[in-house]
Amino acid sequence: MARKLATQVILITGASSGIGEALALEVGSRGARVALLARRVERLEGVAEQIRRSGGEALVLAADVTRDGDIEAAVAKTVARYGRLDVAVANAGFGVNGPLARLELDDYRRQMETNFFGVLRTVYATVEELKATRGVLAVIGSVSAYVGLPATSAYAASKFAVRGLAESITDELRPSGVAVVQINPGFIGTEIRSLDNHGRLTGAADPVPAWMVMPRATAARRIARAIRSRRRELVLTGHGKAGVLVARHAPWLLHVATRVSARMERRRRLPAGDAGDGQTP
Repeated sequence: MARKLATQVILITGASSGIGEALALEVGSRGARVALLARRVERLEGVAEQIRRSGGEALVLAADVTRDGDIEAAVAKTVARYGRLDVAVANAGFGVNGPLARLELDDYRRQMETNFFGVLRTVYATVEELKATRGVLAVIGSVSAYVGLPATSAYAASKFAVRGLAESITDELRPSGVAVVQINPGFIGTEIRSLDNHGRLTGAADPVPAWMVMPRATAARRIARAIRSRRRELVLTGHGKAGVLVARHAPWLLHVATRVSARMERRRRLPAGDAGDGQTP
């Protein structure tokens, strides 16, 4: 049954930027009491101030999803302040990119520690409180949970793992009244594509054409509706839905398109006049 977000207590990891920040502003403007979790407290304070100006309530909590105990401490402070927890949003994440040959085991470990184990820590830290309120666990995944493309193996592996976790626990938690909502965005207007493999801003321009990018505020509104209606899965953006549809029903077509795209990209990078076939002209 759908529940209004007004007066609900909502905890969001990775709330200092991107989808987490936009969702915090959206639910806060609707009267939710929002616990904001991230490492960058100064940015969280700015988000909290915007929520308070819109009439909502916000609690700023320093937390690192890769560190054992941080989320449990944040949940305890949230419940101490507001008395309960209705929604937990496991959102914190970043992207490690590059071809297999250029990545090392530590790159994959770092990616999984944040994107997968950070989600798992959030689940363990919040699930008992969510059972008490028959609440919602929202997991922010990615279209990359369905579509693995060249040079995205670390990120895609982490998101495939997140989707597998969410799928597996959905029916485990259903009898206790907890709804698991999977959110799989495509390209959203966030800074994730301007970060390096350590999560630091590079200042690089967004490589994705603007027409393919959904504004953060639009994504946040749709995510809030999915949480309110306890929807099992939401895929965001038209291209994201198309990618998931093809991955589910015609994966061979996706592989063909990927190979053609990779071949065109290789040719684009060749020096002028180079036939690219290793033979003398």
